Amino acid sequence: MQIHDEQQGHPGAVDSARLQTWAAQYRRFAEQECTDDPLYVAICRAIADAPELLALMQHAPGQQARPNLLLAALHERLLAGVDHPLASYYPSCGGSRAPDAALPVLLLDFARREQSALIAHLRGRATQTNEIGRCAVLWPALNHIACWRGADRLALFDFGCSAGLNLGVDAYSYDYASFQRGAEPAGPARPLIRCEWRGDAPPPAPGPWRLAARLGVDLAPVDVQDPAAVRWLQACLWPHDRVRAERLAQAVLLARQAAYPLRQAEDGLALLQDWLAQLPPGVQPVLLNSWVLAYFDAPELARHRVRVADLMRQHGLVWLSAEAAALRPPALALPPLPQDYLPGSSSLWTLQWADDGGALQQQALAWSHPHGRWLQWLAPPP
Repeated sequence: MQIHDEQQGHPGAVDSARLQTWAAQYRRFAEQECTDDPLYVAICRAIADAPELLALMQHAPGQQARPNLLLAALHERLLAGVDHPLASYYPSCGGSRAPDAALPVLLLDFARREQSALIAHLRGRATQTNEIGRCAVLWPALNHIACWRGADRLALFDFGCSAGLNLGVDAYSYDYASFQRGAEPAGPARPLIRCEWRGDAPPPAPGPWRLAARLGVDLAPVDVQDPAAVRWLQACLWPHDRVRAERLAQAVLLARQAAYPLRQAEDGLALLQDWLAQLPPGVQPVLLNSWVLAYFDAPELARHRVRVADLMRQHGLVWLSAEAAALRPPALALPPLPQDYLPGSSSLWTLQWADDGGALQQQALAWSHPHGRWLQWLAPPP
């Protein structure tokens, strides 16, 4: 039995160059991006060695054709309750089996059995990990902006918001080992996010700011009231990381109660422009994106930067961006790398704004683990 192209009724013909490109992506993902999860390292290597599995990638559109999309699709089928021995490797499904020689065979068998559902996910889903661990950096970043701009009211616009869980940044508690921040008390109903604060720079002193407005926009926002949609969020997490899974469940419960405003839009910046025009005077707007810009091709990203620059000049918008270092503002020099830096496994948080004369300014704010496990603050106190 082989994986077939459903539209043509025969095995999908994929040229060897594309297969080699995808294989290299999976090997790189194993070596650089999922090193914390031995299961995903083993699965990525198995997929890289299996042309039949690599051929599934032809069903993923454009910039979504990435290893973590197929990994999430496989994970979702197991979380949905599909009965298969592959589940014995997934801690998220109650498994405890270590990767072994049988894994590639079971993986291929599972993919063949779940072919239709996997293809549907690859065609219609996006990798929408809503990682609230990043709020451990977002909270001090917003505090820094409030102190620097002398603003006690902020407005947060989350571009690529998924389920909008980062809009609840002010509802979470943060433990940086030597100090705490955020809402109190932490407990079963309120996520506690632990983060290692690195470096000699002291944390910004808490300012008397609050979020006066918030809005999330996404090509396909996740409805936290929909169990299947929430299961997709769970599937985008690494299977071994039960802390992240518990944190996600707590954040979803809070989001269901808070009903953070989310909007679907093909043109998120047009929505941002309208939103900015409606904000009350004295509110400092902040545009946030985290691990979003990698899904833009080069011309799209260039156009995006130009449009955001116009909004910074017109509305005093501050652009807070958490992306791979290669996607930092073009004029910003690369700050010293963190001690355990790997390409694709560290976030560089940057600020951009327009000064009084309309000239664009940039600042490196922090390095962090992509899931917020540690942060290294870079910016001087405001």
